[in-house]
Amino acid sequence: MTAVIPSPASLPSLIEGLPNICGWETDVEAAMQGQESVFLSQTNLRLSNLSAGFAIALHMHQPTIPAGVQGELICNLQYMFEHPYEGDNHDAAPFAYCYARMGDFIPELVEQGCNPRAMLDYSGTLLWGLQQMGRQDILDKLQRITCDPAYQPYVEWLGTFWGHAVAASTPLPDMKLHLQAWQHHFMATFGREALSRVRGFSPPEMQLPNHPEVLYQLVTALKECGYRWMLVQEHTVETLAGRPIQQPHLPHRLVARSATGATAEIPVLVKTQGSDTKLVGQMQPYYEAKTLQPVKLGGHRVPPLVSQIADGENGGVMMNEFPSAFKRACHEISSEQDSRTVGINGTEYLELLAAEGVTTEQFPTCQAVGQAQLWQRLSPEAASPEAVAATIAAIKSDDPSFQMDGGSWTNDRSWVQGYENVMQPLENLSQRFHSAIAALSVPEQTDLTRQHRYRNALLHNLLLQTSCFRYWGQGAWTDHAREIYRRGLAILDQDFS
Repeated sequence: MTAVIPSPASLPSLIEGLPNICGWETDVEAAMQGQESVFLSQTNLRLSNLSAGFAIALHMHQPTIPAGVQGELICNLQYMFEHPYEGDNHDAAPFAYCYARMGDFIPELVEQGCNPRAMLDYSGTLLWGLQQMGRQDILDKLQRITCDPAYQPYVEWLGTFWGHAVAASTPLPDMKLHLQAWQHHFMATFGREALSRVRGFSPPEMQLPNHPEVLYQLVTALKECGYRWMLVQEHTVETLAGRPIQQPHLPHRLVARSATGATAEIPVLVKTQGSDTKLVGQMQPYYEAKTLQPVKLGGHRVPPLVSQIADGENGGVMMNEFPSAFKRACHEISSEQDSRTVGINGTEYLELLAAEGVTTEQFPTCQAVGQAQLWQRLSPEAASPEAVAATIAAIKSDDPSFQMDGGSWTNDRSWVQGYENVMQPLENLSQRFHSAIAALSVPEQTDLTRQHRYRNALLHNLLLQTSCFRYWGQGAWTDHAREIYRRGLAILDQDFS
């Protein structure tokens, strides 16, 4: 008998042509605060049987740009299809297939007796773009592995910022809006039950802010939105003493201290250093995990976890080598009797640890890189925004290489420097948006987030913060940003004046 796939719930995914990114905050919060465990009752793994595990995540993203035939907002993937002779746009069809193919691979492997695992991270702009393009074929395949009980235990979705914003350069009031927007859109697309299983967070560009207040606000927003853990890159964190972490294959507890000395913590899994696409594309995490043995954690001996994330579609390795490498690894594991090295998804691993009695408090601690220098000079008890700013300035005076712009998957790129023509409009639009909302009377605020004008203004505010408008350098991409800024201001002037 064919299993019945739960329908993607009652929320509309598109409202008056706009993505569902707000208006059901109470429903989203309730879904995220649901069941205590997600995978524990379904997993066929036992930590006591394992030497090590590996977790791979596939990051998928396409930005929204004002480049339709009439200048309308469209997905960059749609633009690629419509302009196949520009640059690498001939890759549009392979990209589209990459967005769907895990919906083929997982059922195929499960039906062949394998035990695959994969984590998925899709930006909100990509999900909207697939809906705009009418690519229900792709969404149906994703729904199958997200909602069908036969395949759902093998797949874990990671939440992210809806607009693929870089955390360190995102206005603080907008962090939670990005988180809630993605949760709204995901629930409207795949259903409430599917959202209730989203526990991990994947930061765009693997960017971890290291300014105390920014990181504190991020961690606080994640916890308020129901997230239980985050993926971080190895070289963006350090021990509380300022040294490189020694056990990247164990979960850590990220400690964030604010500019006033308050603290917030969240468990993190550490993505090890290396070339992302090549490592995942060739399934290096599996082969590295095969060299590892259980280690001590909180009085228990547990299997370490090798974690990696890569663009799921970008580059020849991911396009061409990953499918066979992924399938080969899954078949190799299933063919070995009593295989002691297996794929494990992040939440599954953390829940298995908890079931063994390992508590979060027993995880080794870490903080964002560079913070040790700050807190060695400034006592947390004496912290204030002014004291933190003065201490950072003093450290930079002694060491010009010191920075608190945050680290990402690459250390040779700043998301701020050289992009004043994007950053200033970005910050201005955010300020104008929040000022306009604050100026409304209380009766208007009651159901404000379900109003078209609010959703339209929020959409443009979040879109302007997309990392692509800085990643790809000056030119067409910064022009796209300026046009989104112009339209955002016009919406605020027209609908909120």
